[in-house]
Amino acid sequence: MILILLFIAACFLAYSNGANDNFKGVATLFGSGTTNYKKAINWATITTFSGSVAAIFLAEELVKNFSGKGLVPNELIQMPIFAISIALGAAFTVFIATKIGMPISTTHSLVGALFGAGVMAIGTEFNFAKLGKTFLVPLIVSPLMAAVLSLVLYIIFRYIRKKLNITKNSGIYIDKKQEAEAIPVAAHHMSTVAKETKIKTSIHHTKLETYNGKLLGINSQKVLDSLHYLSAGIVSFARGLNDTPKIVGLLLIINTLDIKWGMIAVAITMALGGLINAKKVGVIMSKKITPMNSGQGFTANMITGLLVTTASIHGLPVSTTHVSVGSIFGIGTVTKKADPKMISKILLSWVLTLPIAAIASGLLFKLLQSIL
Repeated sequence: MILILLFIAACFLAYSNGANDNFKGVATLFGSGTTNYKKAINWATITTFSGSVAAIFLAEELVKNFSGKGLVPNELIQMPIFAISIALGAAFTVFIATKIGMPISTTHSLVGALFGAGVMAIGTEFNFAKLGKTFLVPLIVSPLMAAVLSLVLYIIFRYIRKKLNITKNSGIYIDKKQEAEAIPVAAHHMSTVAKETKIKTSIHHTKLETYNGKLLGINSQKVLDSLHYLSAGIVSFARGLNDTPKIVGLLLIINTLDIKWGMIAVAITMALGGLINAKKVGVIMSKKITPMNSGQGFTANMITGLLVTTASIHGLPVSTTHVSVGSIFGIGTVTKKADPKMISKILLSWVLTLPIAAIASGLLFKLLQSIL
């Protein structure tokens, strides 16, 4: 029974992770107007799932790190209530953030939950040195690296674009929608209420920037859109590669469950979370941090994909959220269009993530210890 509870807790974490994180890889596609929300989330789902499957073969080190090995004694790792506390503490933190629309890090939540349950269980025996070196340093450094690299790369790309005589063209895209609305109206008899159908028209104006010119004899905008799709797929693939093992690491104590089946279960649940609950966070990532065109979005995605993929292969638990937000903010810094208020709200949510997850998992560990 307790092992079933652990599996459900891990799946809840995977669902919350998908809801908060899946759209982040394609946020620039939607934000730049390259495609609509539905096509973007479908592309994210396919490529994230592919990354999750690839994690079976490429991300063994991350699985070990997030099982808690080296942070706490092996005897504690073998306790199902320890893993359940970590999974639920992190899952509740990510799920609440998703509901209010804040793009937080599942990695950060897991680190906080590991810390909270670990300290509650063994106190000062917890390996604080490894926590800082293996987990916290990559989490802090990665968004700063992403912001600087995306800023520098965008300046380089802009210089090359001008040298190739590829110019930007600004235009207004008008999106007109009509919806039927039923309005109650008074009927001849006082006891009855009739309904009248009224057509409501809403018009949204969106400023879009496109590129004019040829690149290797091909329309430069078409080339850029194709590369943008590819880069978004790489980011989503990298996220699946980096995040799936972190959740599966909690299932290592279920010796009867093959680790490959654990990966697949997590991958499917993660995909469902993204399809059902990703929109609120997706809109904030796409529209609220900074306006962007397809070239700027492509640059941000390139940096995010490269950093997260490299980190996954080397077993470094960076946050796709931190890297992605850092990359987009770096672009906004160059264009001077970043929204500092939104960034400050996101940063505050990042600061609160670790302590909230730690408190939740610590309390859950004590509660489960007293019940079971």
